[in-house]
Amino acid sequence: MRTRPTLSWTATGAPLPRTTSLDEVADVVARRGVVVLSGAGLSTESGIPDYRGAEGSLRRHTPMTYEEFVGSPEGRRRYWARSHLGWRTIARAEPNDGHRAVTALRDHGFLSGVITQNVDGLHQAAGTPDAVELHGSLDRVVCLDCRATSPREDLDRRLRAANPAFEGTATRINPDGDVELADDVVRTFTLVACDACETGVLKPDVVFFGENVPRPRVDECYRLVDAADALLVLGSSLTVMSGLRFVRHAAKTGKRVLIVNRGETRGDSCATVRVDLPLGPALTDLTTRLGAATR
Repeated sequence: MRTRPTLSWTATGAPLPRTTSLDEVADVVARRGVVVLSGAGLSTESGIPDYRGAEGSLRRHTPMTYEEFVGSPEGRRRYWARSHLGWRTIARAEPNDGHRAVTALRDHGFLSGVITQNVDGLHQAAGTPDAVELHGSLDRVVCLDCRATSPREDLDRRLRAANPAFEGTATRINPDGDVELADDVVRTFTLVACDACETGVLKPDVVFFGENVPRPRVDECYRLVDAADALLVLGSSLTVMSGLRFVRHAAKTGKRVLIVNRGETRGDSCATVRVDLPLGPALTDLTTRLGAATR
């Protein structure tokens, strides 16, 4: 059964207290055994906007849903035309100080695991190869018919060959690799089928809004949270249940939940501390305090 997409939430009641001090976060992380759950806010300093911040793309853009993608050829054409341009920006993006700080904390033994809601591959590029990609990754493609997977670079070459005169101009990149693109440009875009079975529909190997995260991946995340002593949320509004459930689970089982994010989150009531700071400088400061500064 597919879930109904949750694109936004409305906070009720007075905002819970927030701080700009990292003292409590540093104290908890220093004890080790911390799992990180990262969101789009961690990648904004790499030039990839988030969904729901002050400049979040949901203010202007409705992301592709699973139902629209599988049920509408026109929806697939629109997605791939726009993503064909947007992926080039994602592929060129470099890890920022926040990603490098997470890697440093992991390498020095402070973190027992990293779960990311992001699909940009920047944790891996920063040196955290075992980060669990909760929502998949844009650098892979899967066939919905034969289930074969292939590198996004291969599809990019095939799409370039099928669209030699395609000259769309991306006006705005979104966290899912989608961009704003005029409808008349979209209509000129030619799709390609799966190279393995020759007829199958290709989809990025990411979890669209309204699509369920594969159960084995969910179970792996629960195992990481259960084995940890605390959960540190970095740059996520926790709007979607796919990430929020781990926060609620951690709090329910008596683990410390710490959130570093710009603005309120849907999981604030579960947190013992809520820090409102930019992620790059905050995490760099944290690594310095703990003697795990990046080299």
